Amino acid sequence: MASENILKKYRVESGGSNGWVKLSAAQFMEVWNHFDADGNGYIENQELDSFVSELFACMQKGLAFKEVKPPQKQELVAMRQQFLQAFDDDKDNRIDIREMAQVLPTDENFLVLFQLDHPLDSSVDFMKVWKKFDTDCSGFIEANELKNFIKELLKISDHISIVSEDDVIVYADTMLNLFDRNGDGKLQLSEMARLIPVRENFLLRPAFKKGTTITEEDITTVFENYDKNRNGTIENEELHGFVKDLLELAYEEYDSLDLSMLETSLMKVIDINKDGKISKQELCLVLKQLDSVSKK
Repeated sequence: MASENILKKYRVESGGSNGWVKLSAAQFMEVWNHFDADGNGYIENQELDSFVSELFACMQKGLAFKEVKPPQKQELVAMRQQFLQAFDDDKDNRIDIREMAQVLPTDENFLVLFQLDHPLDSSVDFMKVWKKFDTDCSGFIEANELKNFIKELLKISDHISIVSEDDVIVYADTMLNLFDRNGDGKLQLSEMARLIPVRENFLLRPAFKKGTTITEEDITTVFENYDKNRNGTIENEELHGFVKDLLELAYEEYDSLDLSMLETSLMKVIDINKDGKISKQELCLVLKQLDSVSKK
């Protein structure tokens, strides 16, 4: 990673926002891409150490941006810990894009895209959003669809009236650059899932970890989490959300085809009455199988 402190040009001795220049969408992306050297969507390990070192160097008063001596190992560990305590919301010891957006003052309208007041409750809600904006049913969120999604977020936050169409285009391009990991100019399911956070993958709860036994109460809890309309079956977006959570247990990258293939394979095995839905009894088969696999 380059030795020059990239953050210095966004730091001012007076004025600004607490001494920082307010970053545009493009500048935010420049900082992010500089530190996320491996492009995996997180600032972690040596990347995080580099970011923390540069950040603390910029924030030391009276230095007028002169080069400072790099922190010793023990100092760096303490600085990293302080930083993670302040900004690592999900406590995974790394910084994602949303957490980074809390650190540096950024264009307020662009910042809205990272600050959903409430994360989606479940992957069922995510699949409803996906269906709404994948208007051509291509299995991807393409540039125009992403612009519509951004407009919807800005509308919800009452920012749409002060954002130009040109700004929306810039925001869409920036979001593609930030989240489109395979560089195909569109967002697949796993990429969009990073842009729209879900509160939790229900299947990652402790009840489903290795060494535990799934109880009848656990099965009821899971079923009620996905059966949003309370009609006694998991179907449509509910089913897609459940399969998405299953996918995330095994894969970091996945798309609509992966979801469709897993759903088809799953239903062949567990859909006993062939109605295209999952009953509580059929869900029990899946969860028991997960329980069995986790114990191996």
